[in-house]
Amino acid sequence: MSIRAAGNAGTFYPDSAVEIKSLIEMFNDALDKNLKRKELLNLEPRAIISPHAGYIYSGFTANFAHRILAKRNVKRVVVIGPSHHVYFRGISGSFFESYQTPLGDIAIDKEYLHVMRKLFGIGFAKEAHNLEHSTETQMPFIKYYQPNVEVIELIYGDVHYKEVAKVVSWLLEDSLTSVVISSDLSHFHDEERAHSLDGICINGIENLDNDILDMGCEACGITGIKAIVQSAKEYNLKSTILDYRTSADVTGDKERVVGYLSAAIGK
Repeated sequence: MSIRAAGNAGTFYPDSAVEIKSLIEMFNDALDKNLKRKELLNLEPRAIISPHAGYIYSGFTANFAHRILAKRNVKRVVVIGPSHHVYFRGISGSFFESYQTPLGDIAIDKEYLHVMRKLFGIGFAKEAHNLEHSTETQMPFIKYYQPNVEVIELIYGDVHYKEVAKVVSWLLEDSLTSVVISSDLSHFHDEERAHSLDGICINGIENLDNDILDMGCEACGITGIKAIVQSAKEYNLKSTILDYRTSADVTGDKERVVGYLSAAIGK
């Protein structure tokens, strides 16, 4: 059996199931105690935007999104993120049998993925999947909250967002499928500049407006974000910002800041 190995366990997130569960419980305790807009926990999104840094930096923000994504009873979750390590053209799918996480392996919906390959020309750049953290960091959350779902990992390289949007729109037609768009925001500006640039991203996502995103949003997964924005507009969905913070909130370093956001896309 071919397994998509958890190449980032022990670096971006713990390699221990006990530690991951403890972190998620800590995130939820903080969320329940501090969230002012309790109604956000009642959302049932079709898709989320979730960050992909180390859990100590963006885990709270990602957990918020995954917690409410799990409110819908679905068969599969399709995780879409940018390639950080390998250059290729188009979109690569996880043509493996299962996806490894410290919480247990997740079955990959290969039958569904093969349909997508025929419809959209999804390829398989195997080397791009080995250490891609943008998608991998989402999987422990999925296993924790939705232990019985299947997953598909889609990593995009050099591709126009409208091509990704075709895939996303097709996925949103299926009520048994949820979508995770993985992206961090600006990287390594001072805090004031980071807030300014990230504000453009927040505004564009909240208003589902790609023209706003083109005004300076520096999200590393901008292709995926613009794809979900276009697809959400096609289906008359709404976008709700769940959480925004920066690495400075953890490190105290306000000179080299990375921004993180989560959002819910649904009715």
